[in-house]
Amino acid sequence: MKKLKIALVLCVAAAGLWSCQEGRSKAERLLENYAEVEIPAPDLSGITDNGKEVLNLYRFAADEADAIYWQQSFGDKAFFSALPEAEREFAYVNYGPWDRIDEQPFLDGFGPKPAGARFYPEDMTVEEFQAWDNPLKDSPYTLVERTPDGSLEAVWYHDAYAEHVKKIANYLKAAADITIKPSVRNYLLKKADAILSDDYYESECAWLDMNDSKMDLVIGPLETIDDDLLGKKASYGAYVLLKNLERTEELREIAARLPELQAALPGDPEYHHFDPGMASGIFSCNVIYYGGYTNAGYKTIAINFPYDTKLQEEVGTRTILFDNIIREKFNRTVFPVGMNLLEAEDRPHVDANAFYWEIVFREVAKGLGVKETVNGKGMVSDALGNEALTIEKLKSNILGTYLCLHEVNHHHVEALIMSPDVIATFVVNTIRSSRFGDADATGRANLIAYNYLLEQGAITRNASGKYSINYAKAQEAISSLGALILKIQATGDYDAAADLVAKYAVVSSTLKADIVNLELEKIPVDIRVSYE
Repeated sequence: MKKLKIALVLCVAAAGLWSCQEGRSKAERLLENYAEVEIPAPDLSGITDNGKEVLNLYRFAADEADAIYWQQSFGDKAFFSALPEAEREFAYVNYGPWDRIDEQPFLDGFGPKPAGARFYPEDMTVEEFQAWDNPLKDSPYTLVERTPDGSLEAVWYHDAYAEHVKKIANYLKAAADITIKPSVRNYLLKKADAILSDDYYESECAWLDMNDSKMDLVIGPLETIDDDLLGKKASYGAYVLLKNLERTEELREIAARLPELQAALPGDPEYHHFDPGMASGIFSCNVIYYGGYTNAGYKTIAINFPYDTKLQEEVGTRTILFDNIIREKFNRTVFPVGMNLLEAEDRPHVDANAFYWEIVFREVAKGLGVKETVNGKGMVSDALGNEALTIEKLKSNILGTYLCLHEVNHHHVEALIMSPDVIATFVVNTIRSSRFGDADATGRANLIAYNYLLEQGAITRNASGKYSINYAKAQEAISSLGALILKIQATGDYDAAADLVAKYAVVSSTLKADIVNLELEKIPVDIRVSYE
């Protein structure tokens, strides 16, 4: 009887939602899932005239990265220019005709989004790729194309996107000519060379050495998030950033404690023996501009680069927190979800400071764990194949929360937060992020966390439709799931990874009811940005 009542409530709610929005196009309704946030003109006090011109050149370069990403995700952006306003704007949000929440088309005339985006021929099978003998095929920086005779060939990004690549390199060289910072000049020249050659090792080392600039540019083929076919090919993107010097200083101590944090991870120490490079740093920045995949769909609020595991071990990583985007996302999406879906006694624990510090440790966790399997299966990313990115996203979410709890419980975080604040905020953000569905690695990772917490009794959905949190069980669940993830990665256990995804990365009827509820309350899924 209870199941029947839930189903009836869900149907009535969905019908009510439809009737309220009758007469509006699908794109108009979907566009409301993204709250528009205007990024104000940055405060450039203290920035020299040369520095301001460097920032302009950074943005020009980011626009070229954006143009490359259009080619990787869909093709010609001009295709959408004649559409009605809502359809056009939603296509721009998604960089194509597919809604990034479910990867289904919102425009007539299009089928499901290709799993391999435009990195591979649409008719290429995984078996054909695996049988193909070409050492370049596994590079993150090559396209796979068909020759006139039907065979496969690998094409370097710098050849496939030559026009835009050359412009990016020229903008970076122009910025190098006028900057007054030697470290910035070194980075920009090496990055220009890297863009032109698709050899990024030296430029990443130079970026990690560039610690004295108030500005930053992260640009190039960065993450494999769009390659759902094989998880190999990197998408082009860019971030233009302005550093928050005072807050960066507060974060400096964490970077010095990375070996200690690594040792504190849960489970068998054999599964997290990796020694992170000691040049790692943590920076607080405001985003000035997004370009390419970084601007597609939901907004990234922090990054940890480089992804090159050799660099991570030899040199380190850089974690960058996007203060302005973290604040906007919490206020517009996380907090409203918490007030809507948690029982009254748990709502006070949904805390902006807890959200910020969870993001800090989530990004720190990306550089921890293990990068190479302990049983001779090679790199984790290779051993786990197309499940690697989902497991890595899950790792950073779970271990980031685990480390945040560890640091709060040991009084290493100066913010006035307690472990229930960390847990409640994590739970709410997990439920919120589960609205992204199972279409990509980020969504699947959040679904796994949500369903695991539910299974372990860490969260309970009551008859009221609200969630209660068992804080002791939540802490145990976070620890046990973290240990399991580390074991899967360290042993390169593809079958265990696939089983974990298959079992937990599902949108249940209960979660669907929550999603309808949040839509009825007009709580956005995420944000989209515009600029002054």
